[in-house]
Amino acid sequence: MDHVPVETTATFDRLERFYDAVPRDVARAEEHGPLVLFAREGAGWPFYARPRLDAAGSPSVADITAVRQRQRDLGLPEAFEWVHERNPDLLAVARAAGLTVLEAPLMVLDPAALADPGSFTDVPVRLLDAASPGLAADVAARRAVAAVGFAAAGTARGDAGPAQRDAAITELDVAALEEERARTADGRRLSALAEAPGEGALASGMAMRVGDTAEIAGVATLPAARRRGLAAAVTATLAHALRAAGTELVFLSAGSEDIARVYVRVGFRRIGTACIAEPAAII
Repeated sequence: MDHVPVETTATFDRLERFYDAVPRDVARAEEHGPLVLFAREGAGWPFYARPRLDAAGSPSVADITAVRQRQRDLGLPEAFEWVHERNPDLLAVARAAGLTVLEAPLMVLDPAALADPGSFTDVPVRLLDAASPGLAADVAARRAVAAVGFAAAGTARGDAGPAQRDAAITELDVAALEEERARTADGRRLSALAEAPGEGALASGMAMRVGDTAEIAGVATLPAARRRGLAAAVTATLAHALRAAGTELVFLSAGSEDIARVYVRVGFRRIGTACIAEPAAII
């Protein structure tokens, strides 16, 4: 942390608290040495293991190996996340433990630079409403767009479009819908859809909020609809809504340097690197 500005150090402190807090209302926290594993209770997005807030030392290869075994025992993905600037030794350790690590640009919003969503596209973007009778269909569309978009990661155009989105739509179970409704109603979750007449949802995204800090995540565009400013417009819409709700710190992790450039146009700037580790692919 040498030569890191005090302001940035304080931001990293807030991010660490956020990462630790997000899973705790729906996941069991298991401490394994310097790591904490968040084990999801019931259906829903599985969480990760990460360094404990109060850990005295860095995780070792043995620590990671033990947690990976526990994740397998529980039927959870072998996933680890951390901020490189806070745990600089962990990158080499994770790789030595057989994990592949994505080094994602970690970016925070500069409120003074936040762009207007309408400056990117004329496709309307709307926020999901917890009281809407169409919430289930909207959430299903958000998830389907993300599934198709992330299956062809990056910013390049492709063939997958509305037909593939419709084929990917699955019905939400009652518990998942009620979780979405409750979190949307109390402001812990915001979701957005960019929808074009005659085409339906083309891009989607969401934000998770804890107190005055929020992370924008899951921003995706159907490959056939890329290069139309939709991801930027979705991100800007979420950021404006978060700021209007009193959120002081808005951040995100970009999947690549190319994707990070989209977020720079929205008003984000890079402050570090978010590391996301998983087992190396077997070829």
